[in-house]
Amino acid sequence: MISKLFYSGPSLADLHERYAARSRIDEAAPATCSVSAVISAPPARVWAVLSDVAGWPAWYPGMRVLDIGEVRPGARLRWQTGGVTIRSVFAVVERERELTWTGRFLCYKAVDRHLLEPLPGGRTRVTIAESLAGPLLPLLYSSARLRAGHERWLAALRHMLEAAPASAR
Repeated sequence: MISKLFYSGPSLADLHERYAARSRIDEAAPATCSVSAVISAPPARVWAVLSDVAGWPAWYPGMRVLDIGEVRPGARLRWQTGGVTIRSVFAVVERERELTWTGRFLCYKAVDRHLLEPLPGGRTRVTIAESLAGPLLPLLYSSARLRAGHERWLAALRHMLEAAPASAR
C-alpha cells in the first residue's frame, strides 16, 4: 500500500510515448479500470460522437471543453469535468477503432483509452481503460470511483446514440 501511496509513475512524456501512443495504460498506477458497454449503433456513428470532442458537453453533464483544435495525435485538449481542469494530448486517433490520450491535472497523470469493437447487428462495444497516478492518489481517488465515472460516461454516450431519432441513425 505504501508503494501505491507515493507512486507517481513514468514522466508524462514517457507515459505518452511508451504507454498511450502504444495503446497501453500504466497497469502499476494506483487507480486503474476497464469497463465496457454495448451500444446499439455502428462504429461509424459511435466514432462520430466520440471524436466530436467539442460536442461532448451537449450529452455529458458537467463537462466543458475549454480549448480544442483538430483531433489528431499530438493535438492538445484542455477540458473540465467535475470542476477539475485537465490538459490532454491525443496519442492514438484511429477512426472507428481507438481514441487515446494522456492527461494531467495538478500532479496527477492519466492515460485514457476508448476502444470501439464492431458487433453483429450494427452494434458497437465501447471499452474505456484508464490509469491514474500521482502521489497520495489513493487517499483522494480509487479505482472504484474511476469505474463509476466511466460507467456514467458510457451510459450518457449510449443514451445520446440510442435516443437519436431513427432518421439520424
